[in-house]
Amino acid sequence: MSNPDITTPVRRPRRLRTSQVMRDFVAETHLDPAQFVLPAFIAEGIDAPREISAMPGVYQHTETSLLKAAEEAVAAGVGSIDLFGVPTPEHKDASGSQAWAADGILNKGVAALRREFGDDLIVMADTCLDEFTDHGHCGVLTTDNWGHTVVDNDATLPLYATMAVSQARAGAHVVSPSGMMDGQIRVIRDALDAEGFEDVAILAYSAKYAGAFYGPFREAVGSTLQGDRKTYQQDPRNARESIMEVQLDIEEGADMVMVKPAMPYLDVLRQVADMSTVPVAAYQVSGEYAMITAAAQNGWISREPAILDSLTGIRRAGADIILTYWATEAAQLLA
Repeated sequence: MSNPDITTPVRRPRRLRTSQVMRDFVAETHLDPAQFVLPAFIAEGIDAPREISAMPGVYQHTETSLLKAAEEAVAAGVGSIDLFGVPTPEHKDASGSQAWAADGILNKGVAALRREFGDDLIVMADTCLDEFTDHGHCGVLTTDNWGHTVVDNDATLPLYATMAVSQARAGAHVVSPSGMMDGQIRVIRDALDAEGFEDVAILAYSAKYAGAFYGPFREAVGSTLQGDRKTYQQDPRNARESIMEVQLDIEEGADMVMVKPAMPYLDVLRQVADMSTVPVAAYQVSGEYAMITAAAQNGWISREPAILDSLTGIRRAGADIILTYWATEAAQLLA
């Protein structure tokens, strides 16, 4: 018997790439629309959906168009919708009081979704004051000992608790505190339990970075932000800090935790997924959406493969749940 040619590969990884069926057969990572969350905006004072210029294809909704968008998401197999409220400027104030008003735009939207879909769609509500405050910050403001205007962490906590309870009363299955106030999860959990909402879950924005990818979102919610959020959101240079934040939120009662944004922090997402004892979410934020959309519109990348590549990367990095403005479209592509 002749000796085998020493130039012939012993292992041929390409054998498992020979067809789409074979590639699917051995794929390590799978996208499941049931684990997608569609972020959506319901706006006060509009009579037709209004496209967000920095996010082509994403809209501020009326109640009617919101229900239609949710119906499309459910039909595509999307598991959840995360609702943000956009009040008119005259309904904003220093404390964001419309955030917990029963007839406020966010709670009205939550109630409409729950009435329409019951338990067929997980209705999630953003639990933060920034859309409702006239200064655009995630909490009430105070002056520190040196005369600086800062967010008052501890004075904000009872407002978050009130907001979360109002969202539970409106029908939210999940409240999602995104303000990065220290101690927010414990205060919200205690308030929900005290009001008989033990089954309402908390998705904690545990590792939320004060990065550069939120610009289009601020248009989407009509943000009036003055200054920045670097004193309460995380420094993009830090990773170990995220592990501490996640541990604290789990100890305080978070049912799920989140890393936000997704793409620039996939390393953090992987570390969180490796240590978390609860499901881990990642938010593909507005800037990520806008970049891919703009590049595709310019013909620089292929749009649909780029969408699925980006979501697969987030899933591969460890996300059990993905918040993405492409939730419905990606689910349809996967089908």
